[in-house]
Amino acid sequence: MVSKLDDFFRFNEMAMNLRAQRQQVLASNIANADTPNYKARDVNFADALKNALDNKATAMPPLELARTAASHVAGTAPETGPGSIGGSPLQYRGVAQGSVDGNTVDLDVERNEFVDNGLRYEAGVTAVNGQIKAMLNAIQPG
Repeated sequence: MVSKLDDFFRFNEMAMNLRAQRQQVLASNIANADTPNYKARDVNFADALKNALDNKATAMPPLELARTAASHVAGTAPETGPGSIGGSPLQYRGVAQGSVDGNTVDLDVERNEFVDNGLRYEAGVTAVNGQIKAMLNAIQPG
């Protein structure tokens, strides 16, 4: 019974998790709009979702940061660093308009993608709420 419930919610769970991770990548792009030589990144959401649902997503080991002095604190690279989301690699965005400092972030594109992704996340929340309400209606007497 529980495995059927897991299957029932799996698609929206995976989609919402991937959307949340993508939102972090897009927010990072926006935050680094003025950082010289920063390259905007994104992921192909459809491929990431397909890979995650097919259980092809393999957990990447965290990347070790270079320690140039013994007094440096050991750490790992952030999740939004070079890596993957749902088994699909983060890709660099194409340059629409070049900049002198080498930054490839186009704020208009990033804001549009950020809002679109957020709306799709909210749609996922609405879908899950609908599924839960339907299940409650089915099990309640009367």
